[in-house]
Amino acid sequence: MKRSASIFNKEINYNVLVFFIAVYFGLVLNIPLWRTFYEILSKIEVVNTGFVISLPIFIIAALNIIFQIFAWPYLGRVFFSVLTLISAITAYASYQYGIIFDYGMMENIFETNTGEALSYFSLSGVITVFFIGVIPCFIVLFIKTKKQSFVKDFVIYKLISIIVSIIVIVLIAMFFYKDYASVGRNNKYLNRVINPSYVYTGIKYLDRNYFTKPIAYQKIGTDAKLVQTATSNGKPTLFVFVLGETARSQNYQANGYSRPTNQYTQPYNMISFKNVTSCGTATAVSVPCMFSAMNRSNYNKAIAYNQDTFIDILHRAGISMLWKENDGGDKGAGDRVREITLKHGTENPLCDGESCIDMALLDNFDQQVAEMKGNKFITLHIMGSHGPTYYKRYPKDHTFFKPDCQRADIENCTTEQIINSYDNTILYTDYMISQLIQKLQSYSDKYNTALFYISDHGESLGEDGLYLHGTPYSLAPEYQTTVPMMMWFSKSFTQDRGLNLTCLENIANNAKRGDYSQDNVFSSMLGIMDVKTSVYKPQQDIFRQCRTN
Repeated sequence: MKRSASIFNKEINYNVLVFFIAVYFGLVLNIPLWRTFYEILSKIEVVNTGFVISLPIFIIAALNIIFQIFAWPYLGRVFFSVLTLISAITAYASYQYGIIFDYGMMENIFETNTGEALSYFSLSGVITVFFIGVIPCFIVLFIKTKKQSFVKDFVIYKLISIIVSIIVIVLIAMFFYKDYASVGRNNKYLNRVINPSYVYTGIKYLDRNYFTKPIAYQKIGTDAKLVQTATSNGKPTLFVFVLGETARSQNYQANGYSRPTNQYTQPYNMISFKNVTSCGTATAVSVPCMFSAMNRSNYNKAIAYNQDTFIDILHRAGISMLWKENDGGDKGAGDRVREITLKHGTENPLCDGESCIDMALLDNFDQQVAEMKGNKFITLHIMGSHGPTYYKRYPKDHTFFKPDCQRADIENCTTEQIINSYDNTILYTDYMISQLIQKLQSYSDKYNTALFYISDHGESLGEDGLYLHGTPYSLAPEYQTTVPMMMWFSKSFTQDRGLNLTCLENIANNAKRGDYSQDNVFSSMLGIMDVKTSVYKPQQDIFRQCRTN
């Protein structure tokens, strides 16, 4: 206690304290950056030793310049203590899961519900953040600084510190500019790995979403109408759209995976597209993009949230709509239709107070279908395979692959356990879909039924040191950007739509990566529901070439 007390009794020059904070950030809170540099430099045949030595010096000097600019009496301590704590959390997440805190990750963070966010916390994470974040925070807040005259000492020392740092950077540039330019050009994401670069992307997100004047809402497809008011057999349509979460195509038995992760739906001969690409690597991007009229190449979040989706257009054409939510929000896609969000209370045996397993979405399904009129379109937004708490996505009696990882800090599980837990989530989604198909089959005398399933994005399970999802799209591995897309149609539905399933299956089996993506969803849903509108793009309708009417 005496030793720790003596630390707080010592007086230090305020600007020197700021420099030490820059050193701490550069050497400790940027360990993920140094690991990234190690991975990059290990692939280069000849590496300049002086360049390697200069890297931490360059980062510390650059951070010192920025920190000195923001370091002023009274508010400075609070600012740096908060910055240190948040940076400790981001450093842990970056090191353990390979997360890069770019704009897309900021969307994911700000738009994640509380229960989902809490699932990322683990004991090892809390302990790590305590030592590298909380303790340094207290030091910054309570260490004594020398009394200085504002101009003579404080401002002069600040200017000296900044000038010296600038000189250091200039000298490094003079000797190693070629090395920095080469590594920088070939690895443009590096600036987003530096801690705390998330401050810039966070401010950018807040500005766009809370301080920028929202654009006016735009209705599209106002000419939408059903091609035929009555089906050929007189039965209305009941179409179920299952919106998946964090399922990657590579772990689907239907797509060539060696494990029986689709054993429940196998008897129903679902048609599976295995090379479908996602619009983003996080729900906050993929869902609004997928439901909008935009493609990934021209996607704009502000427009997506203020423009009709295919859900709105189907509704306008006279189709009865229902959205059932179990994954923290529809991201604007179902805002204007009837929506039911599952309550997580423990009175439901399928819920634990924080979340529900996806079979809970089938509760009261019959009654809800009966309450709808005419042709019906139901969207089920499932929790699917959302991590890192994979084990919470399936009940214990559905633990098929063992041993699984029964904890949130998946970095402390073996690779085998993580994959087993993840595959259990895929298998449970498959079980839920099989139960849904059975239910749709029971409606065969009343409806022409169909089911369409697609995930929002994929997941990394430790490949190349990456876990979870949200990696910038340009850097993301195919595990995060390749999603399953599966569909089932009743006999009466295919007959009414003139849909040739053999043709559709041939297309699915022969499709290559890039042939189909979430860009196809918008027009495919309009087309298969027989809605005619000027915003429909026939070339993006995956069903069109296999229909005879």
